[in-house]
Amino acid sequence: MARSRIRWLAILAPAAIIGGIELLADWALDPYLPFPYDTLVVTASVLVLSAILVTVADRRIGLLSGALDARNRDLMARDATARALHQLSVTIAGTRDLETILRRVVDGAREVLRAEVAVVLLQDRAGASRVAASSGQADALADPTSSASAEPADFLAEPYRRAMLAAPLRSGGETVGALVLADRRPRGYEVDDVETLSSLASQLGLAIENSRLEGQLRELAVRAERERIAREMHDGLAQVLGYVNTKSQAVEELLAAGQTREARSHLAELAAAARSIYVDVREAILGLTSPVTPGRGLVGALEEYASRFSESSKLVTMVRAEAGAAAVTLSPEVEAQAFRIVQEALSNVRKHAAAQRVTVSIEGADDALVISVADDGRGIQPGSDLASTTPAVWPHYGLTAMRERAEAIGAAISVESQPGVGTTVRLTLRATRPALATAV
Repeated sequence: MARSRIRWLAILAPAAIIGGIELLADWALDPYLPFPYDTLVVTASVLVLSAILVTVADRRIGLLSGALDARNRDLMARDATARALHQLSVTIAGTRDLETILRRVVDGAREVLRAEVAVVLLQDRAGASRVAASSGQADALADPTSSASAEPADFLAEPYRRAMLAAPLRSGGETVGALVLADRRPRGYEVDDVETLSSLASQLGLAIENSRLEGQLRELAVRAERERIAREMHDGLAQVLGYVNTKSQAVEELLAAGQTREARSHLAELAAAARSIYVDVREAILGLTSPVTPGRGLVGALEEYASRFSESSKLVTMVRAEAGAAAVTLSPEVEAQAFRIVQEALSNVRKHAAAQRVTVSIEGADDALVISVADDGRGIQPGSDLASTTPAVWPHYGLTAMRERAEAIGAAISVESQPGVGTTVRLTLRATRPALATAV
């Protein structure tokens, strides 16, 4: 509406002024100024008014152009800041190492906000702060006398305290540090600067929280693996050693009584037990040294493990993988747990199935990967608790461990068995959908 009024005013005003001058000339000038003097006066008046209008319009256009240029510069600066923040966000999301993230954040903050120094301060559990990362002049940092009660300014040299801006770092609902900017020259920080620094601090706080959670997960994984090894040693090594101790005492008593034939029979059983525990130990070592490494994938890892397992256990072990199985995407945690489940299933076949052959089948679909471990052993006898396909009533440790691992990754596991025919353990894994590519 305002632009329409200005447009009509620009059209009508000159016409009204020129018409008014012409009427004035015909009414007032003609009696006193003969032609061509009256025409010259009218022409001069129009030129003067035109010059005034052009000057006013030019000044107005200049003001509008200046405002437009300033707006364009502001938009370009905002766009550059947004691009830098986006790139920094992508970098943070794609990096797992916290030290690398800290360095990139302080470098990015100093560059985006045009500061001389950027510092990340982190607090320990006792509340004492320390400089975790810094970017800028080396002489900008100071060592406070007491880090427990130190403020962000106490970590900066005196010249760099003239202009400071700090944003708190929060992790798990608690303040764990601060992201600080500093300059030797006095400067004022705008609202956009505060928002940008707060955004960086929020992203850094999330990265710190993720690092803390990953550390806890690693600790839990190590603890769970230690418990698994301890249980396996208790179920295998400890029981066999107890059996060996009992048998050795029996052999000693038989030899003392002169019953050498019975003693030889017990010694043969001891030798068989020693061979069994030797295979158990080799299998445990094999499992610990056969992780799913990047680039090889779950299928390749299972093929390599099956070959070594077959050689160690003297049990024919085959892996049959469909062509599309390797294309199914699984997260590293799911691959690792699936590998351990298959490892446990093969161990159970060797220990309990009395089988001659075992086959590991891997079938892939768009949204799932199905792994089956099938043997031709004696199967689970009717009436045995192991015959139940309900995971909650599986009493054997090996099957219980497989169930717990499957539950941890949201997989489904089942056991099918026929006496005298064999047993099949089937594991169904959910595929991980590939992440969408981010346009930069």
